[in-house]
Amino acid sequence: MKTRWMTATIVAAGVALAPAWGLAQSAPPATDKAASDKRTGTLPSGDRKFVTEALKGGMAEVELGKLATERASNDAVKQFGKRMADDHAKAADELKKLAQEKGLNPPAELDAKHAKLRDKLAKLSGAEFDRAYVNEMVKDHKKDVKEFQKEAKSGKDADVKGFASNTLPTIEEHLRLAQQVHDTVKGKKAG
Repeated sequence: MKTRWMTATIVAAGVALAPAWGLAQSAPPATDKAASDKRTGTLPSGDRKFVTEALKGGMAEVELGKLATERASNDAVKQFGKRMADDHAKAADELKKLAQEKGLNPPAELDAKHAKLRDKLAKLSGAEFDRAYVNEMVKDHKKDVKEFQKEAKSGKDADVKGFASNTLPTIEEHLRLAQQVHDTVKGKKAG
């Protein structure tokens, strides 16, 4: 009788555990680190830094561009500011989406460095604003071109690297435009 009871218990336990054992056996092994990283939002530190800095800089470009449309006296500076606000808003939307897919939270407001620059420029107007704004845009876009080139060449995450590669021509064009507007404004005297 004891043997029957033990046999029945073992069979019942086997039937009860079979579905769980089957599920455990059907789960695919996690061997693809890149796929695993994408799911968990893990980015190599260099790519993470690039995305974070590009988000901060893009947000600043939008705000400063809007400021230029309001405070500049030179029409070329106003047009350039509008172009910066429009282009950087579009790129920022794309980068924010990518950042969220990678587990990063985009900044909600300007960081201290960019807020200080915005506040400094907001106190200026006319030709004085024009010169200060385009000087900043030339300096900033030179730095941006280098950073985007570096990421496009050496980035580890394919999506982030692709964003940098696809956006680089626009950043290079912004630098050319900033230099042209700078040359236009440089010849003007404060009035």
